[in-house]
Amino acid sequence: MSHGRITTRFAPSPTGELHLGNARTALFSWLFARHHGGRFILRIEDTDTERSKEFYTTALMDDLRWMGLAWDAGPDTAANDAAAGEEYHQSRRGPVYARHSAALDARGFTYPCYCTPLELDLSRKAQLAAGRPPRYAGTCRELSAEARVRKSAQGISPTTRFRVPTGKLVEFDDMVHGPQRFATDDIGDFILRRADGSAAFFFSNAIDDSEMGITHVLRGEDHLTNTPRQLLVLEALGLRAPTYGHLSLLVGADGSPLSKRHGATSVREFRERGYLPAALGNHLFRLGHSSSENGVLTLDAMARAFTVKHLGRAPARFEESQLNAWQRDVAHHMPLEESERWLEAETPRDIDAQRRRAFIAAIRPNVLLPGDVARWREVVFGPSPALDESSLARIREAGPQFFRAAAEAAAGGGSLDAIVNAVKAATGAKGQALWKPLRLALTGATEGPELAPLLSSMNPSDIHDRLNRFAA
Repeated sequence: MSHGRITTRFAPSPTGELHLGNARTALFSWLFARHHGGRFILRIEDTDTERSKEFYTTALMDDLRWMGLAWDAGPDTAANDAAAGEEYHQSRRGPVYARHSAALDARGFTYPCYCTPLELDLSRKAQLAAGRPPRYAGTCRELSAEARVRKSAQGISPTTRFRVPTGKLVEFDDMVHGPQRFATDDIGDFILRRADGSAAFFFSNAIDDSEMGITHVLRGEDHLTNTPRQLLVLEALGLRAPTYGHLSLLVGADGSPLSKRHGATSVREFRERGYLPAALGNHLFRLGHSSSENGVLTLDAMARAFTVKHLGRAPARFEESQLNAWQRDVAHHMPLEESERWLEAETPRDIDAQRRRAFIAAIRPNVLLPGDVARWREVVFGPSPALDESSLARIREAGPQFFRAAAEAAAGGGSLDAIVNAVKAATGAKGQALWKPLRLALTGATEGPELAPLLSSMNPSDIHDRLNRFAA
């Protein structure tokens, strides 16, 4: 279907929120396609009917759009060259899997398996106890027709297993890990269809990749051992296999698999906290992918710089402190209009547009996330800030004359320069002796946004009152 064009895909299961590891896989797959002028497909692998939820599908699509990862074909859009009736939900592709399953049955590549979950578990434990890797023991591989009839008469619904050939090697060149070789004798016959007739992952995933013209698959390295099984299925059916690349694990700062104990792990959580898509995208781009490109990159720039040769094999450590560095860079350099939209929900509703813009322009160098606005909103629009004893001591050290001069200059609508000049003339204060008391009286803190733009968003009468309360 791809007619020679490089085509990648992202194929999540809608059984939970979009995890950062999966988001990175989606990003790399999108970048690889765009780097080569190819196509990117979104496919929903929802054959697990008990755990798959439509709201997870909707949520992950929203997350991908937020990240800027538009797909060329997927659940909500038809590819220009798509076959009639093609679906991008696996749950709607049952007839496709049935057709290919029947072909394997007819060619003798499958057999029914009547082993119960308990029997399989006992077999697995026995193999482990003997120091052998667990794999299906082939119990039902050579059952006679009479034995199968007896099993069926007992009410056992069989699964369908793929008959893995013996004494062969499955070899492929992985885009990340290089040449791979697996002995079929170590694989064991695997399930293609569950007892209810639904297609298992090994089967449906491989069929869809071939039928949808996927030329290259980037996915987590936990799928590396799945690849020889899928190659065997595709070879048995005479179908084209994609080129695979298995990405390193995404781990926490301590080196263990990224989980809730490390904090936020889903795209939704970072979105809701106010992280920007460019910040998250730039951080993920550097996790497991080296690049000589410095600074914040657009998605198009990332696509130009992306290459599988720069994908690492070592686990990639996700650290929120590094994400914060990207967030700070993106947030502090975005156009003021974008900052206004980003922080709109945190700014007061009862001020005019000019004061709102002045407020955001003043505080944004000190804002990492929208939640940081609350502090400065209280400083600018709330009552005069309360001071602790050490701050009051600094105020008393400056003296009433300092604040009388400042308040008189403020009463006349004077700018910060006018206030500063008045204090200098009255007291001779300069440097820290000038700026620290002034900032404490106005904001309650010794550090923060530049005073001049901050005062431009404040009510002039509030500026006067905050200075005048220390003038006596």
